[in-house]
Amino acid sequence: MAERTSGEITINASADTVMDVIADLPAYPQWSDGMEEVVVLESYPDGRPKIAKFFFNPGPIADTFILSYMWDGSRSVSWILTEGTVVKAQEGTYTLAAQPDGSLLVTYQLMVELSIPMIGKIRSRAEKMIVKTALAGLKKRVETSGIDDEEDQRNV
Repeated sequence: MAERTSGEITINASADTVMDVIADLPAYPQWSDGMEEVVVLESYPDGRPKIAKFFFNPGPIADTFILSYMWDGSRSVSWILTEGTVVKAQEGTYTLAAQPDGSLLVTYQLMVELSIPMIGKIRSRAEKMIVKTALAGLKKRVETSGIDDEEDQRNV
């Protein structure tokens, strides 16, 4: 199994808000580069996705794959590949940790193996770009969505 690539970003929002954005898989094409469509095939009783099908086309390599999700409240979410063509293995995790200043540290770990041969350094560089882009997209989506503001308004 290949090594995991990891990245971190600080987001100014609650863990619940960030996890709600992560759990909204069908909205990924709005903020995740290369993602054309995500269809939730099965959900847990709380409504969070259990199994989802992704249509991914970042350019030279397009694929359709299915991921299975495991949620740990608003602390973390992990996923594994259950079906893919070009992607033959994938494991990922978002972990959220509250910071003393009220912000949230989001850590993203990713491991991807493709069915096509790829030099280790190129694969590692591609994973790093995916992690960096995903974290930046998540931060922008959360901090510009106004979700926290909407929740604050409802609690008044």
